[in-house]
Amino acid sequence: MAFDFDAPFSRVGTDSVKWDINEEIFGRSDVIPLWVADMDFPAPKEVSEALCARAAHGAFGYTIYPEEFYDVFINWAKNRYNWDIHREWMVNSHGVVEAINTAIQCFTTINDPVLIQTPVYQPFFKSIRNNERQLVTSPLIETPAGYEMDFADLETKFASGVKMMILCSPHNPVGRVWRRDELVRLAQLLVRYNVLLISDEIHADIIYPGYRQIPIATLDETLARQCITLYAPGKTFNIAGLTTAVTIIPDEELRTQYCDFSNKMGEHIGNTLGITAFIAAYKYGSPWLDALNQYVWSNYQFVKHFVAEYIPQLRVTAQQGTFLLWLDCRNLPMKATECSRFFIDKAGLGLNDGTWFGKDGAGFMRMNIACRRSLIQQALEQLQNAVEHL
Repeated sequence: MAFDFDAPFSRVGTDSVKWDINEEIFGRSDVIPLWVADMDFPAPKEVSEALCARAAHGAFGYTIYPEEFYDVFINWAKNRYNWDIHREWMVNSHGVVEAINTAIQCFTTINDPVLIQTPVYQPFFKSIRNNERQLVTSPLIETPAGYEMDFADLETKFASGVKMMILCSPHNPVGRVWRRDELVRLAQLLVRYNVLLISDEIHADIIYPGYRQIPIATLDETLARQCITLYAPGKTFNIAGLTTAVTIIPDEELRTQYCDFSNKMGEHIGNTLGITAFIAAYKYGSPWLDALNQYVWSNYQFVKHFVAEYIPQLRVTAQQGTFLLWLDCRNLPMKATECSRFFIDKAGLGLNDGTWFGKDGAGFMRMNIACRRSLIQQALEQLQNAVEHL
């Protein structure tokens, strides 16, 4: 089955965060937006067809989560990650960020220390700070082959009394797909110091050739009992706006606590069309995803080779997954604080400033490559021209 990811496709005028508020975000309307983490591709046709069929009914009242909702993800997890998920482990939710906030409120108290590995997805910071918990960071170690976990630092901070860790797996923004040995070592530390783990695995399906996503909860039964794993089809199938996700909690006691708390927060009502899209995506979307992964990987190769040949002042961090690239701009003749405005004002590009992911991101920019190749080429040519005129 052929999928044409090079076909022209416009999101302008659809109330798109990525495309329709450039002026508010970047101060000019004509930038090429390569920032927020959704794709410039239509979802699989089976998803659109299922949504149209549901919309044709005309009534959109309160909706249950049918058993098929759980069945399709159980099958997906088995086929994609070799994970045998039990139906009773699954809790529905509106989104991964919401589930993180719910878990923080449910399982920690004010001023409890919660750890994240930086640079990392900015809502992790907000979820901790907004809930008045103590933010603890364990910076990743930058190496020529990509970023690594700092296990010595993790152990020191776990031993100091960290109550919860939020893991990003695969990691956004540095593109690491964590190896089994890394996850095993992390799991051992988590168990030793009784740290509750929230594992955000929303990027689990965007994996490059030669790598494999391993859900950390599959590695150790003891860890699984202190692990909450979060999934959603939003990144995988470009349906983030339909706000439907699933939370996996193998431990019955933790699961009961979580469900009781989320029910008190009124989080049990589902999104009618989100449920429809969730089922269709996980039921029919595998061929589309395989083709997408190949296309995104080839975009990564294109960017890497273009930058190496034409913009050697920049460096593309070694990536293993996600559709988000981490560009090292520290060799540009400017301060790190000037980098974002240079991309906007001189290159006409809207990317994420690396400091959005914490102070360890200074001098970096995050680039979304889930778009047609011709747009990426245009963006890189604009960037090349801007750098040559420094």
